[in-house]
Amino acid sequence: MDFSDLDLFDRKILNVLAEDGRISIADLARRIGLSKSPTQARLRRLESAGVITGYRALIDPIRLGLDHVAFVEVKLDDTREAALSKFNAAVVKLPEIEQAHMMASHFDYLLKVRTRSMSAYRQVLGEKISSLPHVASTSTYVAMQAVKEDAVMAPV
Repeated sequence: MDFSDLDLFDRKILNVLAEDGRISIADLARRIGLSKSPTQARLRRLESAGVITGYRALIDPIRLGLDHVAFVEVKLDDTREAALSKFNAAVVKLPEIEQAHMMASHFDYLLKVRTRSMSAYRQVLGEKISSLPHVASTSTYVAMQAVKEDAVMAPV
């Protein structure tokens, strides 16, 4: 299933759930303008098709003291498939890395790293990121403020 398979009601379901994943079926049905049974059937179809991959709590990292965000450009010394696979497998194991994206750029990956402080970040960079497989060099950019961080919304 892809975007072209989603009708207006499917996209409305996705938008409502992106705002409130704990909404009841009755309230979801009311918000999208369908009765409960077809809403529930559509929800199950979206889940089984892998469009909805799960439900989770959104936790405010600032309230947990995790207010230091750095974006890290990573250049690898080898970009053959085996090296990329080793790097990818190692990155997913580091909890400090919130996001990792392979880039079509003058560097190979962009990582979003969240820690408690600059000194904690320095330790993560020196002991974990720099020792990931095939890392040749890194460049760090420290974020001063998050202006927008939203969940993915389906266009209506």
